[in-house]
Amino acid sequence: MLEDGTIFERKGFDGEQPFQFITDEEQVIAGLDRAVCTMKKNECAIITISPEFGFGSTEVKLDLSVVQPSSTVLYEVEMLDFIREKAPWEMSTAERIEAAGRKKEEGNQLFENGKYQRAAKKYDKAIDYVSQDGGSFTDNEDERVVKPLRVSCWLNAAACCLKLNNFREAINLCTKILDVESCNVKALYRRAQAYIGVAELILAEVDIKKALETDPQNREVKLLQKNLKQLQAESNKRDAKLYRAMFPAKSTDGSTAKRLKTPEDSNRDENVTAMETDNVAVNPVLSDAATET
Repeated sequence: MLEDGTIFERKGFDGEQPFQFITDEEQVIAGLDRAVCTMKKNECAIITISPEFGFGSTEVKLDLSVVQPSSTVLYEVEMLDFIREKAPWEMSTAERIEAAGRKKEEGNQLFENGKYQRAAKKYDKAIDYVSQDGGSFTDNEDERVVKPLRVSCWLNAAACCLKLNNFREAINLCTKILDVESCNVKALYRRAQAYIGVAELILAEVDIKKALETDPQNREVKLLQKNLKQLQAESNKRDAKLYRAMFPAKSTDGSTAKRLKTPEDSNRDENVTAMETDNVAVNPVLSDAATET
């Protein structure tokens, strides 16, 4: 309901089935999603949600009323029951691999629909299932399945980060891949993209060269190399312009730019003038002496 008591939606009342939803799936507003994760079974709560975690600055028409922009909303919630997802360490090896594959596919679907933030969360969850922290994979056969799955999730998560302009995290994820597969072309390509995003053009060039050494005909990498060269040329022009501004060159007639006279210059001029005066006084005597001889 709204702060004035207006009810805008009602779920699970008047003989209706209890309202069910999966957390972290954007099935409800963010504030409600977060709040119910802290509740216990049979707990009742009144949850106040600010616009930032509610319906934001847009007008939303719901079942019973309209929520105006920037409205604070309240939910009266009773937690009847919940099912908690198993943690990785509570699963068998087979369950972890199966769960990771399922989360990855969910992430792929979200990525195709342009929901990059949610997709990244799915890939992160998949990685949790097959990470060494969740338990080691001692069987060689399991490791042969887990390693490419882990790398694939890192790659996909990096692609999400690039879409979200989170370049530093993309660099971090691609570096993890290259630590175990030093010539992974996709990881080199995406890390180069991220380096360009943070203006690290030299590091981007290194990754592109290594990717082309591994796959000389890779069209995407070649296009990125072309783009990088354009960016480097523009960067060099800016640097040259800045250098010229900092260190003006001689003019075409050979003169240099004038600078302001400092107190040291004045003292030096006075000393030179005094020396010239002494020379004027001495020279006639030397001339007379020469005449006398």
